Amino acid sequence: MNLIPDNFPLRPAWTEIDLGRLRRNIQLIRADLPRRVRLMAVVKDEAYGHGALDVARVAMEEGAWGLGLSTLEEAMSLRDAGITAPLLLLGERQQAELEWCVAHDLTVCVNESYNVRALARVAAQFNKRVPVHVKIHTGMSRYGVRWDEALPLIESVLAEKTLLLEGAMTHFAQSDETDKRFANLQFSRFNDVLNAMVRRNVSVPLRHACNSGGFLDLPRAHLDMVRVGILLYGVFPSTVCRRIPGIEPVMSVKARVAAIQTLKPGEVVGYGMRYTASAPRRVAVLPIGYGDGFPRVRNEGGALIRGKRAPLIGGIAMDALMVDITDIPQAQMWDEAVIMGRQGNEEISARDIAKLKNSVTYDVLTNWRLRLRRKSINAQDGAVEANETAAVK
Repeated sequence: MNLIPDNFPLRPAWTEIDLGRLRRNIQLIRADLPRRVRLMAVVKDEAYGHGALDVARVAMEEGAWGLGLSTLEEAMSLRDAGITAPLLLLGERQQAELEWCVAHDLTVCVNESYNVRALARVAAQFNKRVPVHVKIHTGMSRYGVRWDEALPLIESVLAEKTLLLEGAMTHFAQSDETDKRFANLQFSRFNDVLNAMVRRNVSVPLRHACNSGGFLDLPRAHLDMVRVGILLYGVFPSTVCRRIPGIEPVMSVKARVAAIQTLKPGEVVGYGMRYTASAPRRVAVLPIGYGDGFPRVRNEGGALIRGKRAPLIGGIAMDALMVDITDIPQAQMWDEAVIMGRQGNEEISARDIAKLKNSVTYDVLTNWRLRLRRKSINAQDGAVEANETAAVK
């Protein structure tokens, strides 16, 4: 017997990440931007479930200025893997994190004066001048100093010899809907701060406000850089925002038919007996369930098998869901099924899954669980090696 890790039989359910599509998406986004506007690729939360390291490599190869992250752990994972690009940590940092940030050349957002002083002290200990971005809250009421209280914080950064004011930023609460009134108000408030800085002869190299929605629909707010997240991955942030032709989803979720059952009239399917066959039916069992991040639904949604839609029947289980393949007579054991993505002329989108969850596409992408191995495909020109992640060490 050859029981070695390389021969471990991988589970027949996985997420598939098309790095070729990711690369094309980034190229289309950069082509849509004015040449002077830089791109920050937001790769927090494992690049919205797509694999932060692979995405980071492709983004930097395609000319991104740097990468946006949320946690110190996320940033350290990229540094440990050899990523040397600018890494901007969004949000606020605990003071215990600051030494790690300075030691590993991470760029920090500052929101409070006490962290400015603490960061300056740590930078002095390392004999470094550390770039910072001042986060200005213009109405979202999350992180950042209020727009009408921002100048004293900015001046406190300038007063510290070990800090470099590299960026000033804000974040839109609603940039991808038809009504842009609040986004315009936020941008006006941000401009008030920027204009006050100009009057005081304070320059800042990187002014940035736009997320994916702002990039698409608020070109006057592009400034020096845009922070693009979900659009990199081929998902538009809303149904009404501007479209860029050629942007395609990067992630698919797939499984193989693991069992086929034949039902007689009156027989039931799944927990709670939520489906009863009214006629003879043929049912395929897919080894993926709510334990993997699929919505816990009953008799809603489905999968694509042999290029046709197979409706989900009964209640979904933690590790399995059942679909009706009566109208797909050629379907057989171990056929590939698409839970999210395209097969033939059919598609199940992240937005379709979001409707089942009564949620949003961001939630769908980030909530596929790690026990679904991640398989990267179409790494062009050998720039990024295709790989698989699995729970086998």
